[in-house]
Amino acid sequence: MKYIYMVVLVALMLVTLPVTAMAGQTLDDIQTRDLVICGAYEQVLGFSYEDTKGNWSGLDYDTCRAIAAAVLGDANKVKLVPVESYERFYGLRNKKFDVLTAATTWTFDRDTKYGISFTGINYYDGQGFMVHKKHKIDSVLELKNPKICIEAETTAVDNTPDYFKANGKSFTPVIAITMFEQGRFLASGKCDALTNDQSGLFSIRHDMKNSGDYVILPEVISKEPLGPAVRDDDDQWYKIVKWTLNAMINAEELGVNSENVDEMLKSNNPAVHWLLGVKGDTGAELGLDDEWAYQIIKQVGNYGEVFERSLGQKSPLKIKRGLNGLWRDGGIMYAPPIK
Repeated sequence: MKYIYMVVLVALMLVTLPVTAMAGQTLDDIQTRDLVICGAYEQVLGFSYEDTKGNWSGLDYDTCRAIAAAVLGDANKVKLVPVESYERFYGLRNKKFDVLTAATTWTFDRDTKYGISFTGINYYDGQGFMVHKKHKIDSVLELKNPKICIEAETTAVDNTPDYFKANGKSFTPVIAITMFEQGRFLASGKCDALTNDQSGLFSIRHDMKNSGDYVILPEVISKEPLGPAVRDDDDQWYKIVKWTLNAMINAEELGVNSENVDEMLKSNNPAVHWLLGVKGDTGAELGLDDEWAYQIIKQVGNYGEVFERSLGQKSPLKIKRGLNGLWRDGGIMYAPPIK
């Protein structure tokens, strides 16, 4: 019954989305309030997580900070608005926040029907499964008619039945409202396995009691390109968020990081000069200062720095770069040049 209610609520939200909106106002609103507001999941390790000392960390949090550094010159001028999967697009369209940074998959349906635009990909993910290690399996398909916990209003709602149907297998869905409810369901035996983006599986397992008893299976059944999204009524703001991400990726490729960015201002590489605002007028094109990318790198870091402390080897999750490595290092992370 709870799931049916959520579906009806989401349908009503989409019906009431405004058809048109004022364009070009987002940057003005942000500069007036002196604060960037981002919609993000609450307490998802690796993406947006607050520790017991009140310190925030994660890829989504640092994406928000990078945007603030670019437009306000201060990465700390941010506010995170907690969202759940079922309400995130409604909240964005109705200006509850300026940008959605909640580890959201870019799909055709979302890009064309919800009045939003994805600004790029900051994490290449894929849907997987987690089970108790007692099962001793390598694939969820080895379970006979398993009960699978699925988070409501996520791409997994469609991906999971497609996967089982394609393989001639059956399963019983158990719908959870949040990813952490999935973890509780698995621990209590309400389901035999849970499914989510692989990065989400790492976060869920980390927060579970007796986390060592659970195994993330090797199978990946979908493409889940995650990235920030904005309302599609403001082209200037779309470009600012898009090029914030591109600047962080280009900085890693060019060897510019938070520790050497001042020294790199004297680099002989023209690409570095374009990136840091020594050459060209990229700031004017976006309505920002020419040092917008310098501020991002100085205060937040390049993409590699953010990945490693949020999700990689300097984080509790220890996720390997994999597809999220630079294109020249065997990954597929790639950004258009700034020039």
